Amino acid sequence: MEKFSERVRNMSFSQTFVMSNKARELKAKGVDVISLTLGEPDFDVPDNIKQAAFEAIHQNYSHYSPVPGFLELREAVSNKLKRDNNLNYKPSQICVSNGAKQSIFNVLAAIIDNGDEVILPAPFWVSYEEMVKMMGGKCVVVETSIETEFKITPEQLEQAITPKTKAILYSSPCNPSGSYYTFDELKSIAKVMAKYPQITIISDEIYELINYEGKHTSIAEFPEVYEQTAVINGMSKAYAMTGWRIGYSACPDWLAKACEKIQGQVTSGANTVAQRASIVGLKTNPSEYRFMVDEFKKRRDLVYQLMKEIPGFKVNYPKAAFYFFPDISYYLGKTLNGTRIENSDDFAMFLLENAHVGTVGGLSFGSAECVRFSYAASEKDLVEAMSRIKKLLAAG
Repeated sequence: MEKFSERVRNMSFSQTFVMSNKARELKAKGVDVISLTLGEPDFDVPDNIKQAAFEAIHQNYSHYSPVPGFLELREAVSNKLKRDNNLNYKPSQICVSNGAKQSIFNVLAAIIDNGDEVILPAPFWVSYEEMVKMMGGKCVVVETSIETEFKITPEQLEQAITPKTKAILYSSPCNPSGSYYTFDELKSIAKVMAKYPQITIISDEIYELINYEGKHTSIAEFPEVYEQTAVINGMSKAYAMTGWRIGYSACPDWLAKACEKIQGQVTSGANTVAQRASIVGLKTNPSEYRFMVDEFKKRRDLVYQLMKEIPGFKVNYPKAAFYFFPDISYYLGKTLNGTRIENSDDFAMFLLENAHVGTVGGLSFGSAECVRFSYAASEKDLVEAMSRIKKLLAAG
């Protein structure tokens, strides 16, 4: 007999994992599936970080760490934020978590009460909406489009704010769009938010270093909103450490203490060996790991040229992260090979079943007319995947 809580009944499974699991199931049956579903670098962890992990094991870092992380790691995060972002955060303002996902969860749990509103510029990462719902909050989705590079304007933001607004949550660079907010764009958004100091800005910057066009800007760099901003980052993307589960938040003192309080009752400190290894990664000049970004950029350019040739796709040129998020509204409402396409999730399933290419529909990202492709895959697989999709859709 099922006895689920309302919280679980109202929660959706992560669509990225749903589609990646379906791709795995087909592969297990012998189907030649190319999965472009997960946002995971296909590189191995850099050797100096692995070596630091080995040394941590030999040095017996096998006991509990402080809940917010080892002081040495929080100092390394503090120094990184100063070096790369011109941000001043004391180690006491930093909480190291089991991935950036938990860092976001901690912040939301600290500030959201039942009925509070959280502004989500769409498209947004799939877990944002479900996390807000878990806290009893209400999502206020602000729609964007491929024509505006999937970015909101200050005017849209101001119109979305109500007396119930408690936070705005966004990623820059963005998963799934691959867009990022420039210095001037964030300056305009900060000007709006400074008028509402009671609203917390949650800035997810996990793709910070995977930026092909310009220098990353954190909204916390603007003094007028520093005290109301929670910066989220981690080791998964730029350091290819997805499975090591190290993320962190940098917050005003009161919020940092709340995050530590929450984490102390849920997971306590993050993996100790991964923490020690992360110290080395953060101390290393980011240019040492730039080879991964350079490779992603080559793949971006390759896929862009191939995707422009796919009939019915409206494609923009993403400037960061490792995703394409084409508008496929041309196919909505059509029947393809006997399959009715009502939304982008239907379209993603159609591609998986007919072209054997795994993607993620945009419905759970807040954009029902788009599909997310990860190009964190080999050039060979990317070329083959685009060829399959082009052939399938050209056949009508």
